[in-house]
Amino acid sequence: MTDGTATTTDLDVRLEKHRVELTGYCYRMLGSSFEAEDAVQDTMVRAWRSYDKFEGRSSMRSWLYRIATNVCLDMLNAGNRRARPMDLSAPSPLAQAALTPRPDNTWLEPVPDARVLPTTEDPAEAAVAKESVRLAFMAALQQLPPKQRAVLILREVLAWKASEVAELLGTSVASVNSALQRARATLADSDAAGVDAAVSDPLDEEQSKLLERYVAAFEGYDMTALTALLHEDAIMTMPPFDLWLRGTDDITGFMTTMGAACEGSRLVPVEVNGLPGFAQYKPDPEGGGFTPWAVQVLEISKGRIAGFHCFLDTARWFPLFGLPLRLEAETDQGE
Repeated sequence: MTDGTATTTDLDVRLEKHRVELTGYCYRMLGSSFEAEDAVQDTMVRAWRSYDKFEGRSSMRSWLYRIATNVCLDMLNAGNRRARPMDLSAPSPLAQAALTPRPDNTWLEPVPDARVLPTTEDPAEAAVAKESVRLAFMAALQQLPPKQRAVLILREVLAWKASEVAELLGTSVASVNSALQRARATLADSDAAGVDAAVSDPLDEEQSKLLERYVAAFEGYDMTALTALLHEDAIMTMPPFDLWLRGTDDITGFMTTMGAACEGSRLVPVEVNGLPGFAQYKPDPEGGGFTPWAVQVLEISKGRIAGFHCFLDTARWFPLFGLPLRLEAETDQGE
């Protein structure tokens, strides 16, 4: 005999098994790590409340994806498309650089890999999953209408059959195929392939050495060494500010002027958006040690760094990534 508590616990366990993949799906749909977690929580609550109506005609996974899709489509009805700074304006010359923030809901948000990438033993499946949360691909997804976005993710990323997607969306296979064709055409016209497509999974030896040199150059604030690691037309962004810079001269010029307080920073590796990344802690002149400053996401192409994206809202990002809110000087120096 099974009591109500045991049944409830069993359902909770069955639902939780799908949390990471659902979070990844909602993140791709919404472009926000926090909204994705809210959407998944809403999905779980709806599933829990309506489980007695679930007749088992589809798998629980399909049922949860149907609920999650409806939640995301409702959230996207507000019409907000998240973006990167270079999606909204031209680059600023260093001489005109100004740090003007925009609201949080403007920006495509970073996400820890562990929150959105389920564990899989299939290397090809893992590679597709990583590529589909990289910043360039995520930005391209934001150009799609919500239903096309859902179709593309379900068909191309999650490898659902057209008939399965049609059933989930309550439409025809012909409609699904048409939406997929339009979505592919839109992505082909964007930079969805992105500079980050060249990142290996796992990183190859050349890329690992590049990152080691990057850490040494950044922590040493050696602009000559950093310039050697960057593409000539490398991009630097700093959400929530809409400023973005292109080219080694403007990037290093910014770092030695407006960004000079970052000299002496420490970098801690993080796994973010399927790309190499670092938590940046800058020196705390008053309290000693180091305080959070940015989550950096790096895009690599042809042996150099092509994108250098710094997400500065540390009160949100560092707890999300499980990062300490302080580094003691002796801890880091003792390594």
